[in-house]
Amino acid sequence: MANPLPLPSRASLAGASISDAVAALAAQRQAWRATQPEARGQAAFPSLGAIERVVTLLSEALYPRRLGQLRGSPAEEDRFVAARITAAFAELEREIAHELAYWQAESQARFDPDQPATIVRLFAAQLGDIRRLVDSDIAAAFVGDPAARSTDEILLCYPGAIASLHHRLAHPLHDLGAPIVARLISELANARTGIDIHPGATIGERFFIDHGTGVVIGETAIIGDRVRLYQHVTLGARTPLGLASDGPRTRFARHPIVGDDVVIYAGATILGRVTIGTGATIGGNVWLLSDVPAGAVVTQPEAHVLPAGAAHALRDELAGA
Repeated sequence: MANPLPLPSRASLAGASISDAVAALAAQRQAWRATQPEARGQAAFPSLGAIERVVTLLSEALYPRRLGQLRGSPAEEDRFVAARITAAFAELEREIAHELAYWQAESQARFDPDQPATIVRLFAAQLGDIRRLVDSDIAAAFVGDPAARSTDEILLCYPGAIASLHHRLAHPLHDLGAPIVARLISELANARTGIDIHPGATIGERFFIDHGTGVVIGETAIIGDRVRLYQHVTLGARTPLGLASDGPRTRFARHPIVGDDVVIYAGATILGRVTIGTGATIGGNVWLLSDVPAGAVVTQPEAHVLPAGAAHALRDELAGA
């Protein structure tokens, strides 16, 4: 009887599999890069890990005793904050430089070499206001949620407060000309909380998202002061840009405007450049495509309650259908 052919070793099988995978990935990379601007592939790109470190450092600088876990005197607190800001700004400037180099790779324009430092300097001037806005959001949550035992609990535990803090950091960077860095900050919040706020959205003081999972707020949304949202609220665009008329309203102003003192309950979907007037209330699971006047209440039709006998008859009828 002839000897059977020797089986390949596990090592040779693994080597062949790896070689095939490397070749397949190389082919796919080339196919993708053929569709992209040539220079862009060689440019640096902001790092999600680096931006996460920046957010951690800035959060600790904003709240040194709660998020930074500092124990010490006020003088030590100032030194702690200075060290965190120094480290954060050095890394932030590098990541902004990567972003500008990425855009510059496909553009004839050239950014000033000092542009990353200028953006960081202008951002630094807003840190006090960022802390004030986050404080106002936490205060609104404490007033709005009777389950909250302290403002510290809200800062550390509430998804809405965590998402608000990230947005308060991301929004000025977006406006100062670092939209990718800002978007990475917003996506860190999205991954942690399930709340997706585009950094371009404009949000007033005392903003409270209760529970929060599934909330989506689009780039051109404008939200006034003392607004409260519940879980699964969408402030979105009505039509994808590729299917919409290419006018300024659909391109640059495609998300809702929400006035002061508005409450939007769970599951509401509000699409397009509609205006929700001051003091309005939007009920749960409402689908809304038109303006709402100030003080109005928008609800779905109320559920119809059947007496027990009628309920049994309806169930029997449905079962026989």
